[in-house]
Amino acid sequence: MFFSCVNSHPSATVPLCYSLFHLCLKATLSLSEGSICIKANAQSCGECIQVAETCGWCNFLTVGESKSARCDDLESLKKRNCAVTKIENPRGSINIDKNNPVTNRKKDGSDKLKPEQITQIQPQKLTLTLRSGEPQTFELKFKRAEDYPIDLYYLMDLSFSMKDDLENVKNLGTDLMKEMQEITSDFRIGFGSFVEKTVMPYISTTPARLINPCTGNQNCTSPFSYKNVLKLTDKGDEFNRLVSQQQISGNLDSPEGGFDAIMQVAVCENQIGWRNVTRLLVFSTDAGFHFAGDGKLGGIVLPNDGRCHLENNMYTMSHYYDYPSIAHLVQKLSDNNIQTIFAVTEEFQPVYKELKNLIPKSAVGTLSSNSSNVIKLIIDAYNSLSSEVILENNRLPEGVSITYKSICKNGVEGTGENGRKCSNISIGDEVSFKISIESQKCPAIGKTEVIKIKPQGFTEEVQIVLNFICDCQCATKGEPNSDKCYEGNGTFECGACKCNEGRIGRLCECSKDEVRTEDLDANCRKDNGTDICSNNGDCVCGTCECKKRENPAEIYSGKYCECDNFNCDRSNNKLCGGHGRCECRKCICDANYTGSACDCSLETSTCLAKNGQICNGRGTCECGLCKCTNPKFQGPTCEICPTCPGVCAEHKDCVQCRAFEAGEKKDTCKRDCSYFHLIKVQDRNSLPQPTDQSFPLTHCKERDANDCWFYYTYAIRNDTKEVYVMEHLDCPAGPDIIPIVAGVVAGIVLIGLALLLIWKLLMIIHDRREFAKFEKEKMNAKWDTGENPIYKSAVTTVVNPKYEGK
Repeated sequence: MFFSCVNSHPSATVPLCYSLFHLCLKATLSLSEGSICIKANAQSCGECIQVAETCGWCNFLTVGESKSARCDDLESLKKRNCAVTKIENPRGSINIDKNNPVTNRKKDGSDKLKPEQITQIQPQKLTLTLRSGEPQTFELKFKRAEDYPIDLYYLMDLSFSMKDDLENVKNLGTDLMKEMQEITSDFRIGFGSFVEKTVMPYISTTPARLINPCTGNQNCTSPFSYKNVLKLTDKGDEFNRLVSQQQISGNLDSPEGGFDAIMQVAVCENQIGWRNVTRLLVFSTDAGFHFAGDGKLGGIVLPNDGRCHLENNMYTMSHYYDYPSIAHLVQKLSDNNIQTIFAVTEEFQPVYKELKNLIPKSAVGTLSSNSSNVIKLIIDAYNSLSSEVILENNRLPEGVSITYKSICKNGVEGTGENGRKCSNISIGDEVSFKISIESQKCPAIGKTEVIKIKPQGFTEEVQIVLNFICDCQCATKGEPNSDKCYEGNGTFECGACKCNEGRIGRLCECSKDEVRTEDLDANCRKDNGTDICSNNGDCVCGTCECKKRENPAEIYSGKYCECDNFNCDRSNNKLCGGHGRCECRKCICDANYTGSACDCSLETSTCLAKNGQICNGRGTCECGLCKCTNPKFQGPTCEICPTCPGVCAEHKDCVQCRAFEAGEKKDTCKRDCSYFHLIKVQDRNSLPQPTDQSFPLTHCKERDANDCWFYYTYAIRNDTKEVYVMEHLDCPAGPDIIPIVAGVVAGIVLIGLALLLIWKLLMIIHDRREFAKFEKEKMNAKWDTGENPIYKSAVTTVVNPKYEGK
């Protein structure tokens, strides 16, 4: 039974609103960027609706209308008097086919459900109808069910180094059963063991070592690759009994063949006894691992086939197939929803942590030297794995994309890669995901695809059937050999003629037999390097018929539709500056305007200065603005000169020569400096003040070559230039000689005294050192005061050695 997402499921309201908002947003963007529908030049209704979700096809325009003109956004089609009922604009949809609610069962409740009756994910099946560019969004709920069944398979390394570990695992069944009862009442456990491939150089192949690979008095079982000791069972005592019967084996090299064993545990579903519940694989070892390519050392070159090869619970093809690769293991573990727990010793923690990063939904725990902590390790790893849900999907069809948005515990949201997962989920917690699926094009083959979404490590999944809108409904109502097409040479479909084989043209009026298509197209090209009709029209039987624009005032023209009246230069956001018209992409300017955008005025009134000159005679008037010929002038009429000297500097030399008969113009004063009237005053206070005058006045202060200041004013009154100058120079007083001489003499005396004191100090230090040296030498003298040290006795005694002692 099918249900409508909008009518029957309130939860679908939010996705619907999201889709409508997305639709409006895209519509706004398409209008702001110009109609992408027209630019696509769609030749059929099917092509049109795949351009964008905002595009529609009008099947009611005039017969013979350009096909591309029929494809436009909805508002433009309505403006062109196309009735809404005649616009083909199919929309996508969502139908929820299976929507069982998530299970709310309690662990201590009376209702006991089979694993297949427990639901943790909702909905379970949907059908999406996709139109290109239009996403469909739905909500997926996940609830971690209480008392959910668990299958745990314990895979143990039985090489000789694990001997003490085997003793502790022998009672694991009942002890682990007891601990897991706190989590679930439906728990099953199984056991398997592995050693290594049974060929050289991994084991010794001498007859004695094939029977007992251990040295000394150790009694070991024959080497083997993988053995399924106990199928998954709910009998913990059976686990203890069979594990107690296991014996240690041995091999030659340090890495073990654990990957062979993991592959068989993953793919041998019936032999292991896996159910569609939480599947845990505990991998226990104290060594590294062999992987794909290592089998070449033993002459094994065939890659692992990823199939089950158990006979009598023994892996029989270890000598025939190489070890699996890590990627191959990841695929099989994921396909079979197995979560792996690596229980390894401290020494190999770094290796297996790197491996964990490559295998989704896996964990690593530190195994004690004798596996005494294995139960705690398993419980902690399970809690860590089950508290996180990560959604994954299978391979998407070409052109289909999917995005996730998570709404996790306490309303925490995630997007991008974080939108796929939620963490810290406790039993009974419910989280949700907003999933959007969008198609950009129709599939090449077929119109139905199926994708699946599931949480990693769980058997439950959501099945999504994708149907694609690739054509219009009107395409099913075509009129073959219609009279509306030239002499019945086409099918009248969706308001346009779809020509029969060998016919071309809007009304199928041309025959390919009469003229080659290449020749017709050549007539519609300006040259070989241009598009047909400049990509602005359709080539109809060798003649360009230009497209119509959304705005009727905008027109393509020309033999090859190479011209238009809307692509000219703009000024002030106006076409041709509002002072001309656009013809074939060039502005034809009105009188008194020029320039590529008619933005240059030929009027000169704006360049007139106050003196009636154009730009003060210092520039030219271009486009109504002064362009100063001398770069030091600026301003609207070239009246400003920031770097020119001021009034004071300009008249300084003439004022100096006439008032004080000095300065640079002393010799040419009468010739150069008679242009103003000079008046001398006694002091600065007698100079005219600005407040006393009704005309501009400038006060000046200048310095001559002797560092003397002179003060004057400059003004123009009744066309007469007047200069008032203070008749006395303001010269600085000379320096006071006596203090300078006294200071110099005092400095010399003080420096002399300082040098004498330093010399005296140095002499005292030197004398003290010499006295100390004398005292030391005096103390070191060893003379005997009873005898003159230079006295020598007159008696000499000689001893004859041969006579000595006689």
